[in-house]
Order: sequence, then C-alpha cells, then structure tokens
Amino acid sequence: MSGRMQAVRAEFARVFGGECTLVRAPGRVNLIGEHTDYNEGFVFPVAIDREVRYAVAPRDDRRVVLRSLNFNAQAEFSLDDIQHDAEQRWSNYVRGIAWALQGAGYPLRGMNAVIEGDVPLGAGLSSSAAMEVAALLAFEVAGGFQVEPVQAALLAQKSENQFVGLNCGIMDQFISRLGRKGHALLIDCRSLDYQAVPVGGDDVRIVVADSKVERGLVDSEYNRRRSECERAVALLSGRLPGIRALRDVTPEQLAEHADVLEGETLRRARHVVSENDRCLRSVAALRVGDVAAFGRLMDESHQSLRDDYAVSCRELDLLVEAAHAVPGVLGSRMTGAGFGGCTVSLVRAEAVARFQAEVASAYERAVGRPPEIYVCSAEEGAGTVEV
Repeated sequence: MSGRMQAVRAEFARVFGGECTLVRAPGRVNLIGEHTDYNEGFVFPVAIDREVRYAVAPRDDRRVVLRSLNFNAQAEFSLDDIQHDAEQRWSNYVRGIAWALQGAGYPLRGMNAVIEGDVPLGAGLSSSAAMEVAALLAFEVAGGFQVEPVQAALLAQKSENQFVGLNCGIMDQFISRLGRKGHALLIDCRSLDYQAVPVGGDDVRIVVADSKVERGLVDSEYNRRRSECERAVALLSGRLPGIRALRDVTPEQLAEHADVLEGETLRRARHVVSENDRCLRSVAALRVGDVAAFGRLMDESHQSLRDDYAVSCRELDLLVEAAHAVPGVLGSRMTGAGFGGCTVSLVRAEAVARFQAEVASAYERAVGRPPEIYVCSAEEGAGTVEV
C-alpha cells in the first residue's frame, strides 16, 4: 500500500474513526485517436499511475459526508436531496455519481469518505473522470452492490454530461474503469467494444509534458469542431448514403468526394478520417512490436491536429519540437482537446532523463516557465485496494 493511500486511511481514522475500505481510480492519457470519439470513431488511451483514492465506510443514514485532503475541505449532502454545491465544487463529481446511480435504480446508502488524488488538475489527464469512477466504486462498497464495468463508465459519463455539465465523450471514464496494466485500450466509441494492446514493454516509457497553458478556448472551439464534422457528414451523405458519422468514411472515399466540402470543412473531416485510420494502424504496429512505426504515426497525428484540425497552440508545438530534438524519442503529439494542456511522447527508457532535462530547458527558454513532466506507466483500471 502506497504512502499516499496510507495517508488517506489515517485521515479517515482521524475524522470518522472505525474501519474503512480503500478504492482508487486512475487518470489517463490518450496515445492516439484525438477528436475521434464524438465522431463515433476509435481512441487509444492508457490508464496512468496518477490516481484518485477514497477511504470509505457506510453510514446508517442517507447522508454522504466527504473530506478532501487536496482542498482541505469538507462537504455533506443527503441522497434524498442532491443539489449542486457552488462553494465546494469538487464535491459535485460525487453528487453527480449519486444522482446517476439512483436514477439507474441502484440502492445507495449514506457513506463517510476521505478523498485524495495526484492526477494534476486542469492538465487534461482526466482528474474528473478519476474522481467520478472512484466515487462510483465508493458507493458500490457502501451499498453492497456491483455495477458492470462498461455500465459504470457510461453512468460516470452521464454524471459529467448531465449533472456536472461538461459534454465529454466516453473515453475518459471508460479507460479509468477498464484500463489494463502494461496495455492501452483500443476503444470503439460506437459499439464500446475494446481490445487491450501491449505498449512497448520495458523498453519504452510514456512521458507527458504539461504546457501549463490553461485551455481557455476549448468549450467554444470544441463545439465548433463538432458542428463542422456534422456539416461534413451532411454534405458527404449525398454521395455516400448511409453514413452517420465521419467514422463511416474511409480516406479513399474522402479523397474521391472532397469536391463537395469547403476548405475548412474538408480539413476538419480529413483530420478525423485520417486519425481513425492512424489509430487502427498504430494498434497493428504495436501488435507486431513495431514501436518506431507507432511513433511515426503519433508524429503524423500531431501534424494533422495542428494543420487540419487547428487545435494545437504555440506552446504545444514547442514541446513537440523539443521532444523531437532528443535522440530516443519515437514520437510526440499533443493529447486531449487542445489549445493548451499536455503532449504525450513515446520515449526509449534510456533517453528519459535526457528528455526531462532538455525538453524542460528548451521550453523554459522559449516561454519563460518550465513545463511539468510526468513519466507514466500504463496501469490497471479502478478497483479496491487490498490492505
């Protein structure tokens, strides 16, 4: 049991007394397959070794009492009156899960819980999904029921969409709940079928570099990109009857019928169509152990996100350029919605220390502040922790 988990357990004993159960849910980084989820396409994330931890025990009433170590704060609500908390906004992720579970008919009990996490906030590594999935497990423990993992991911997504109010896709909650140690998951965002694929073994590391740029344009630009993709489908459907999303269009079909799309709409469609293709080719490369080919596809993904989808920014491009200057870097790209946040790089193990030093130095020289760099491993999805 980690030192951080021990601290959560100790705080529970101090605040509430008695025995508790420990649960955890990880954050994630998406290796390839960006802005494809809402186009019913493919994504390829890993669960990472940054997580949210709960120490939890049931209560005999319908109250939920929460203590956050990160915010040094407490919140409380009744399962019979679940309302937003404008002051302790971190608690809304727990409230939303309670709302979604009760709406699905699960028999909730009140609970006491201490919460702590080391998923960086605002970095695009899905601290919110980790919070939600861990909350769902906590309610399972307190109520003595179990939710099938894919259903758990869907309920957590519903909570974020309809209670918290963020229109996310399914990827974040899905990988947090169903991640596999040493593997990424190829997720079909239409069918929710998934496959676990090994990620390079001990020879490579997943390195995340946080630009520390707040993603201020994400909401408005994200909605614009969605509408541009929907427009492309509407225009292409005259030539390709039966398509319902860009997922249904092949690169060859898009090239053949590009004349029906305007310049910007064509570029947006070209990214999504090519990114789905890259995602599938990436998985094929990893299955035969070709990490170099996977890295090249990561590079192509960044170029497409930068040029065709226009969701990168100067700072993300600088991080990718600095990564490419380090021998042993196989591939690097922005990850997440864009306009800030993080890059993800696949780096040979022996090059990681040099990557950390040189990328941090180059970025600080260019923008005047250092990035935060996380060397991550692919970890198991959410679960209880054996004491």
